[in-house]
Amino acid sequence: MPRLSRRRPAYRVALLGLLLALALALSFVESTLPAMSFLPVGVKLGLSNIVTMYCLFFLGTGAAFSVACLKSCFVLLMRGPTGAAMSLAGGLVSVLLMLFCRRFLRLGERLTSIAGAIAHNVGQLGMAVLLLRSVYALYYLPVMILSGILMGLLTGLLLRFVMPYLKKADAAFK
Repeated sequence: MPRLSRRRPAYRVALLGLLLALALALSFVESTLPAMSFLPVGVKLGLSNIVTMYCLFFLGTGAAFSVACLKSCFVLLMRGPTGAAMSLAGGLVSVLLMLFCRRFLRLGERLTSIAGAIAHNVGQLGMAVLLLRSVYALYYLPVMILSGILMGLLTGLLLRFVMPYLKKADAAFK
């Protein structure tokens, strides 16, 4: 799939708007799911990260950063500045590491997804340390790394499953 053309800014804005709406819808759906008692506190599936990964893998770095930042703006409106700071920290660190994994390590989608999920959790814990002014938040790091591995694998598999449908949607715009 070709990268978004700079010659067609309306197409780019429309596609990114639809992808952002999809990411927000997935985030909302995930928030309505009942708490799973077997998961530790704070562990989420990260369904909206499927959209961020799609953007990074197929639309380019700018699209991935745009979606991550705009998701954080939505979190600001829904959950306030603390939630937005946590979302932005996790999203930016995640996109940076996934970019590194794809460009320099040439990892596949699943391993890149796992690395991105771990990076997201580490970014959020780093922001928690800054906001709380305490390193005690880092005691949760092993739990978040393990959950990042599991949820990253799951979102990587889901991305592979939904990829044909995303490609069809992209083709409909052309």
